[in-house]
Amino acid sequence: MKKTIYLALAVTIIAACTSKTQTQPTLADPQPEISRVEPLSWWTGMHTPLTLMFYGNDLQDAQVSVEPKGGIAIRGQHNAESKNYLFVDVDVKKAGNYTFTLTQGDKQTSVDYLIENRRPDSRNRKSFTSADVIYLIMSDRFADGDETNNSTDNTQEKADKTNIDCRWGGDIQGIINQFDHISALGATAVWPTPLLLDDEPSWSYHGYACADYYHIDPRFGSNELYKQMVATAHEKGLKFLMDMVPNHCGAAHWWMQDLPYQDWINQFTKFTNTNNAFSANYDVNASEYDRMLNNSGWFDHPMPDMNLSNPDLLQYFKQWAIWWIEYADLDGLRVDTYPYIEKLPAADWCKAITDEYPYINIVGECWTRPASAVAYWQAGANNPDGFNSNLPSVMDFPVEEAIRQALENDGNYWGGGLTKVYDAVSQDYLYADVNKLLLFIGNHDMDHIADIVKDNDPRRVKLAMTMIATMRGIPQLFAGDEYAQRSVDMSRGHSGLRQPLPDEANLTETEKDMFEYQSRLFQFRKQEPVIHTGKTMHFMSRDNTYAYFRYNADEAVFVFLNASATNKQIPTDHYKEILTKYNPRGIDIISGKIVDLSEETVVQPLTSIVVKLGK
Repeated sequence: MKKTIYLALAVTIIAACTSKTQTQPTLADPQPEISRVEPLSWWTGMHTPLTLMFYGNDLQDAQVSVEPKGGIAIRGQHNAESKNYLFVDVDVKKAGNYTFTLTQGDKQTSVDYLIENRRPDSRNRKSFTSADVIYLIMSDRFADGDETNNSTDNTQEKADKTNIDCRWGGDIQGIINQFDHISALGATAVWPTPLLLDDEPSWSYHGYACADYYHIDPRFGSNELYKQMVATAHEKGLKFLMDMVPNHCGAAHWWMQDLPYQDWINQFTKFTNTNNAFSANYDVNASEYDRMLNNSGWFDHPMPDMNLSNPDLLQYFKQWAIWWIEYADLDGLRVDTYPYIEKLPAADWCKAITDEYPYINIVGECWTRPASAVAYWQAGANNPDGFNSNLPSVMDFPVEEAIRQALENDGNYWGGGLTKVYDAVSQDYLYADVNKLLLFIGNHDMDHIADIVKDNDPRRVKLAMTMIATMRGIPQLFAGDEYAQRSVDMSRGHSGLRQPLPDEANLTETEKDMFEYQSRLFQFRKQEPVIHTGKTMHFMSRDNTYAYFRYNADEAVFVFLNASATNKQIPTDHYKEILTKYNPRGIDIISGKIVDLSEETVVQPLTSIVVKLGK
């Protein structure tokens, strides 16, 4: 279980960290005391075994009892290395309010614990699929719906909207206030960046350095408001995803003061970065050293790397994911920095979640290329080493890169322009399920699409959005791209990119046109199963155009994109093998005009057509 560990760095970090969310026990006090129990609660009818982690003062070897009897049975218990933890395995029989008592000699400490009845048919909840469009929100920057929580007494970093690197006050109420906007765009699911407590003294706004896995950051709201947000989303026909980070926590996480085990995190004698060598996980020539460094090196200075090879930590993270799904009634998960995690425990983590919820979707951020490298991480991949990640969905970074490169210049060279997209899509054979690829052209970690297209031309942004709306997979949009938003200062990196949503009352004509264009596309997509689950046939061109059909036995959607600087006539003779199976007359959903593909059809520069065809 344990890896070789080195303590110097951890000691420095532990000494520097102070929890702001709950009072920690005075460890010199001989009286046992419970300050935390996680998970916070549980339910009847769950398939996942429950192990409670008690934390407090001097809990080692305590005798555990529970009242009233009959509703909970204690199966076993074990200590950690720290005397202040106790892990207790319990069987849940019926709902109720229970009291756990830990006894050491004549000293006792107690804590109440809630078991609820599981909501009906929770196990069979549906998830996001290729019928959905996911809307990604940078939570702190998106919309400030409650200025009273922008700074709080029990968190370190305070809001400062004059500083591009600080918190700005976006929150849960701001997200709720924009649900109608998201629906009007045609999106059907919402993915906010992490809303759990991130209590670093600076740069904490991104949320990816968790300080408490069971509590929402008070600058965003509360657990209760988060739960209400998900319920409100469901009322408006929107699904909801949670962004989870099992690879690393934050240096300010409460347990960094007192680790349960010294191998709870991966430690070195000095700060050691991950080498980002995802390939070491499948490379037959890779060294064990490179594999170790990819999975054990730290993502960044304030982000201790979690060691999921520790079985108690792995169980903790399984329960954590399942707890939030059940508590908040979530529809799916996004997993940050997936290939940095020890791959076998990560696969076990995914399996535990899908065993509990057989139809739930989990999408992993596997930021790598080419397609063969991404495909390795999708569940069911035909991997030579037999590895199965149990991760249903992966992010399609190869197609994202191809679209961006196709539109960042004129593409007037061999293999340039939209040929890049054709080549990327031609790698679909590598994936276990192309309809579960997350298709995107931007997110919170890369420049807006309008930043990088040639001349920042909105027409090129529209070409990109046309592809996102009509290709295979699950489209994901980044907040602001519906207006062709640009970064305020690209020299400032991520902070310049992550901007609030524009004020709808003060939109420019270009912004209004861009939103209307995308809304037409994505509202159309919602009603077209042929796009959700149909096959793809595409056609090579060397003139910076790209044509493809999404089709099934009864209907098709034909897409033609012209990224060149001249008018292009659609070469329909090239498409006879498929076009003759359908009525060539249909409506171009972009212009609203009738298009007859049996006649000469010309597409203007930097525009596209999307035509629905029937039998």
